Amino acid sequence: MFFGGVSMRYPKYIEDDFLFPDFYRVQMNHPGRGLEDPVKALLDSLDDAFLTSRIKKGDTVAIGVGSRGIANIAQLVTALCQRFRDVGAKPHIIPAMGSHGSATAEGQVQVLAKLGITEAVCGAPVVSTMDVVRVGEVMGEVPVYFSKDALSMDHSVCINRIKPHTKFKGAVESGLCKMLCIGMGKHQGALAYHNMALKYGFFPLLKTMAEKIISTTNFRFGIALVEDLFEDTMVIEPVPGEEVVERESRLLNIARDNFPHLPFRSLDALIIREIGKDISGSGMDPNVTGRTYDLMEDDFSGILQAGRIAILNLSEKTGGNAIGLGNADIITEKVFKGLDYESTVMNALTSISLRKAYIPIRLPNDQKAIQAAFTTLGPLSPDKARAVIIQDTLHTQGFWASQALLPEVEAMENAEIMEKKNLVFDENGDLNLT
Repeated sequence: MFFGGVSMRYPKYIEDDFLFPDFYRVQMNHPGRGLEDPVKALLDSLDDAFLTSRIKKGDTVAIGVGSRGIANIAQLVTALCQRFRDVGAKPHIIPAMGSHGSATAEGQVQVLAKLGITEAVCGAPVVSTMDVVRVGEVMGEVPVYFSKDALSMDHSVCINRIKPHTKFKGAVESGLCKMLCIGMGKHQGALAYHNMALKYGFFPLLKTMAEKIISTTNFRFGIALVEDLFEDTMVIEPVPGEEVVERESRLLNIARDNFPHLPFRSLDALIIREIGKDISGSGMDPNVTGRTYDLMEDDFSGILQAGRIAILNLSEKTGGNAIGLGNADIITEKVFKGLDYESTVMNALTSISLRKAYIPIRLPNDQKAIQAAFTTLGPLSPDKARAVIIQDTLHTQGFWASQALLPEVEAMENAEIMEKKNLVFDENGDLNLT
């Protein structure tokens, strides 16, 4: 067996012919809750925010926008820019993404462009530098930074999705507070937060830093977004600066109730066809997989316990950033060859999540990777193995379940079995589920 230019002799239980169990395509029929017209909903919600923001004709406004693949983000940012222009203000877009885009000004502009956020589209210039101003200190020693570009303007706002964090649990997790501290704090803010969070805790430090920024800078309000199970925008809520912590906490509960998940608590094998930064900040979301390992990270195992996790590929939009692969047991040669080591390590070092950049056992193709996920479970017959194949951790409403899970699936009220199939691989050993 050859891969990576190296001849490999595998153990007998990997090399011999292997008979995979039958798999069943399952569709979970949960209702969608997306807004019919998110742009209209945003515009209709802005009147009160504008009244209390003190933004007036001729004022400059920095709009912090992150790197996540948020539903409708280009349309929402465009509408927000237009609304500012309608009142005579001058909007400017500021990349608010910490160390993403290789922690460079040019890289962060490129990230926004890939999301469809450009001056040509949004009607506002994109102002990108990595310069920050130290605006205070918390916990007696933690520096708090904020974008110099944002502070050079009369006002700043931000727009972000509220969702469960991939590293910790708290009253606020991933959302407006995080964008203020880490996103608009640029690379220095991200480093300060992640480093000192190991001493003070991720949630307590996030809350305290956000409150310092809100009280000392020109931040006026944030646009909080919540998505449903199908990645559609279901809530849009402008939040005044002084109410960010309280209202973000309430919105996080809504986000948790509508977050993707699998309807199982234990699996022998979880096969993930793609991971990537466009899918999750951790490549594959531990709120779905139950897997995370690192200093001070909360235990996610109550969500799901999987004996083996195999990753088959990286998403195209992740640009080689393979953060999260270290939380798996097995990867394919495609994952290894697609790995951009520099961007992955930069992400791991900045987030103080070294394990997420570890390189697992790698096998030449999908077939061997999935086979190893079964055959390294011990003396468990393949037809008894509880296994699931998902596209990624964002899309869990449709999945493939092995025959051992069939009784459980048949008993689920919202589950529909669409078809039965033997796993098929092409001449390169790549999985074909079409």
